[in-house]
Amino acid sequence: VLALNGKIEVVGEKIFASNGKQVDFASAEASCEEAGGTLATPTNEEENKAILDIVKQYNRYAYLGIKEGEISGQFKSINGRPLNYTKWHQNEPNGKGTENCVEMYTDGSWNDKACNLHRLTICEF
Repeated sequence: VLALNGKIEVVGEKIFASNGKQVDFASAEASCEEAGGTLATPTNEEENKAILDIVKQYNRYAYLGIKEGEISGQFKSINGRPLNYTKWHQNEPNGKGTENCVEMYTDGSWNDKACNLHRLTICEF
């Protein structure tokens, strides 16, 4: 499922990897699950940097494993855990119910974004 040609980062107990494909959020989430992982969800600066390294290799924005919850403007990881670490871009998140997914920019900061755009798939294992 994942062709891992040097696009792997290891941080602590986590391995981050990308197949280089750009797809919508649901497809990215499905391909990570199919590979036995989940969409990459940084829980600290070190993990954010590891994901950023892959984002920079492809020079593409990537979806993170974070979605807006039932409360507008409140985001949590796709496994339901609250976010104890965030790295929002200045004035983000600002979609308030219309931008339910989160992407990582090529500078490592986060932006809330629509879920139907094509972004880089990065999984964590």
